[in-house]
Amino acid sequence: MSRRAALLIARLAARLLPRRLDGWGRAMVAEAGAIDGRLAALGFAFGCLGCALRARMGFHLTTGDRTMMDMLGGRPRRLAMLCAAGATGLGLAWMAAAGAPLRHLAVNAVALILGILAVALLSRVRDVRRGVVDLMLAALLLLTALAGVSAGGVTRWVAVGGVLLQPSLLLVPILALRFASSRDALSTAAILVAALALALQPDRAMAGALAAAMAVLALLRPERNVLIALAAGGAGFAAALLRTDPSPAMLYVDQVFVSAFAVHALVGLAVAVGAVLLLVPAAIGLLRDPGNRAAYAVFGAIWLAAIAAALLGNYPTPLVGYGGSAILGYLVSLLGLPGRAEGIVAGRQGAERPADPEAPGDSLRAGSPLAQSA
Repeated sequence: MSRRAALLIARLAARLLPRRLDGWGRAMVAEAGAIDGRLAALGFAFGCLGCALRARMGFHLTTGDRTMMDMLGGRPRRLAMLCAAGATGLGLAWMAAAGAPLRHLAVNAVALILGILAVALLSRVRDVRRGVVDLMLAALLLLTALAGVSAGGVTRWVAVGGVLLQPSLLLVPILALRFASSRDALSTAAILVAALALALQPDRAMAGALAAAMAVLALLRPERNVLIALAAGGAGFAAALLRTDPSPAMLYVDQVFVSAFAVHALVGLAVAVGAVLLLVPAAIGLLRDPGNRAAYAVFGAIWLAAIAAALLGNYPTPLVGYGGSAILGYLVSLLGLPGRAEGIVAGRQGAERPADPEAPGDSLRAGSPLAQSA
């Protein structure tokens, strides 16, 4: 199985490489198939995958200091989709190396495709009743707590077509991001309902993610409704912590970082890289698009908290572990990010305009790192 997994990972790496490196990709696959030791072949394949991701998604071009978001025309959602695909691919590779059933790999791959399609379709829909929609999404979370699938006294799943989905992973990220951009009374009420639902389930991971998102938002937007949402999120998280959560670790879902390093050090490293990829859009957005700082901060806080929960307890590991809910939730949450990064677009326009040495500040802007990289 390890030899077959090594070839699969090497072929994935070859496909990720730019076309100009096709010859290198073929050589990687041939070398992975020729190595005698199973673990050696696996380690070589993961090394190839890391190099391929660096070549495909590296932050810097050899011709300048432009980030991946610059290269994509200042479109954060496209960058995040690439990160989601990279993280999911690394997750598929480690599950294959660990001997996961083919069905697990298929579920994650299908979730990735469906999530990308959902973003493409929903981004074209005009959101005319934002607060009402938010309340409906929060009500689905509450309904899950009251009538969802239970296991060991915990009720946070629904069965759809024979597959268990966790609505909190699907809905909490987009609810928090929508609230970050429209902090009206109905959206605030939706956050309150969501916090109650997470406390009732209980879901410590996503309750903590909601509380973290509201805390970050309160630092940037210390408004009345935001402080109310922060208080609700904090109370929901505290209530979830006080309730018993005896959920055991599920193979390929929970404790993924420990399981991956148990297979091979490079397998564990690949899973860690996949987790970090989830935070790349937030990090680049905060640095390059200050006009939308609140959205990036909330996005980063949610997924950082989800990763931390997976490290500390028996909670799903987003995208690199088995489960379509987190993949769909990550991609759907991209609808809360701006379609185009304002700061990068402004920087590019500023770079195209000749600097006027007589105008105050123009020489500074023309010589700034942002202007040079745009």
